[in-house]
Amino acid sequence: MNTRRQFLIQAPVGLLGVLAACRGDEAKPAAPGSAQTPTPGAPGAFNTAPAVGPDVTTATFAEAEKLAQVTMTDAQRQMAAASWRTSMAGLAERRTGPRRVALADAVAPATVWDPILPGNTAGPSRDRFAPSGADAGPLPANDEDIAFASVTHLSQWIRTRKITSERLTRLYLDRLKKYNPKINCVITLTEDHALAQARQADREIAAGKYRGPLHGIPYGVKDLLDTAGIPTTWGAEPFRDRVPAADSAVVKRLTDAGAVLVAKLSLGALALNDVWFGGQTMNPWLLQEGASGSSAGPGSATAAGLVGFAIGSETQGSIISPSMRCGVTGLRPTFGRVARTGAMTLCWTMDKLGPMARSVEDTMLVLHAITGPDGGDVYSRPSRLDYDASAPVKGLRVGYVPAWMKEAPATDVDRAALDTARKLGMEPVEVRLPDWPYDSLNVLLFAEAAAAFEELTLSGKADTLRMQVPDAWPNLFREARFLSAVDFVQGDRFRRMVAGAMHDAMRRVDFLLVPSLRDEMLVISNMTGQPSLTLRAGFVEVSEARSDWAPDPAHPLPRFSPPRRVPYGVTLVGHLFDEGTIARAGLAMERAFGVAAERPAGF
Repeated sequence: MNTRRQFLIQAPVGLLGVLAACRGDEAKPAAPGSAQTPTPGAPGAFNTAPAVGPDVTTATFAEAEKLAQVTMTDAQRQMAAASWRTSMAGLAERRTGPRRVALADAVAPATVWDPILPGNTAGPSRDRFAPSGADAGPLPANDEDIAFASVTHLSQWIRTRKITSERLTRLYLDRLKKYNPKINCVITLTEDHALAQARQADREIAAGKYRGPLHGIPYGVKDLLDTAGIPTTWGAEPFRDRVPAADSAVVKRLTDAGAVLVAKLSLGALALNDVWFGGQTMNPWLLQEGASGSSAGPGSATAAGLVGFAIGSETQGSIISPSMRCGVTGLRPTFGRVARTGAMTLCWTMDKLGPMARSVEDTMLVLHAITGPDGGDVYSRPSRLDYDASAPVKGLRVGYVPAWMKEAPATDVDRAALDTARKLGMEPVEVRLPDWPYDSLNVLLFAEAAAAFEELTLSGKADTLRMQVPDAWPNLFREARFLSAVDFVQGDRFRRMVAGAMHDAMRRVDFLLVPSLRDEMLVISNMTGQPSLTLRAGFVEVSEARSDWAPDPAHPLPRFSPPRRVPYGVTLVGHLFDEGTIARAGLAMERAFGVAAERPAGF
């Protein structure tokens, strides 16, 4: 079992969660005559509030010490047990007392994570967007060839009116209806809405009002992005009837760009893995395994040619992993580049929204449309986007960690990708990262996620989610009630150290090339906010279906003889706010690999 899964299942827990036992208890009034008139000029003191919650004993603390990894003497336990109901009174009252305060979904923490360390700047010095503009050629006669075409080509055919947006939209709607039963990637089909948008696009284009390369292009979004009047379910049973009143910032920007929303796509419930309330989303290349997640629907639908492109999200691997599994291109932007207003919050300081498509340039066309801050997301910030598809890649310095290239999960495809970069004139440079326990940073993810879904946990509604295994959210949310607040703060400090180490490691390179599913880099780069680009680099053979879930001996995965051939991708990790460089390098590598056009059989 890999280290990430071990941590998910065996995460250490701490003393603070004893408070979970307090829910539902009313504040207990002080004993008659116990109130004292304060002496004028005397300050208040801790541990003097009216006692609330259940009584605890020294035995309670003796057991809790095992969770908190601290040892107390008998006298210390007696003091803590006697004062617990007064010292923790404020926390209990916020949740259950007469002055209970509900925390709305839109309320972000007061502390804001900035990935740019003090004294440093990040990102390009100018705005420039110069896509390749390669000739798309004539419109294919075969609808399937049209469906699998890149956005770069689709946009040229629409702009030159070789195909209408309405025809293209109907083509994708028909494919969604035909193939969704095989891969289970759609939560809500937005047919009427899509056709209305497509007809409007055709009218505008005919009148000479062309909005840009996404005008008239059908797309899907992960169903954690709000859509006005259209269900946004977060893939989870308790929210399946949730209908927002307004569009999320990203959906609004895509509408402004003229794109056509055809489907709300599946995600693992509350953005974990690939199982939602409608079942599991499957990989079009290997229908016996899940599509990976949590951007399962965007990965699966894009790979099967059911949408022109899709919007996914990543907190820790949720764009990279399904892009790998389904053989698509996923761009995870720098933390803070794309506003998350109107998107489900899992982790305020880690969530990122980004495009998933069938080519590198497609992801940049989409990023160009959705980039920028919004007042509803306090973590979003102004930034520049510098992308020139024609700029040379010769001389770019590509960093790699030698040990990672020699051991699993790296494959011959990863090593060949580094050789390809060298043949393209890039300069491989060895980099080192400290040998630190990076998985310990997951205390931040678990605590923030449990806070985001506190009411779901305390109400018991988390018990209605389909997955109730040790590494699923219901268990992790409950465990997180016991996490130590001290460990959270120490983890936050360690995060700053890791950001400094990552900054130092990248000083001498333009980007990193890493095995996509290397646990350390999934944690590091998501914690530091680095952008990443995952693209198909070749194929591998697998003898067993792959899963996001921890191994379960009671439910073994399907095995294959002979092995099955499936796509495999590599990941480029860039400097903060410098998506243009990894896209330029990725575009050159994509052309050199020559494997992006192959399609899954049966679609």
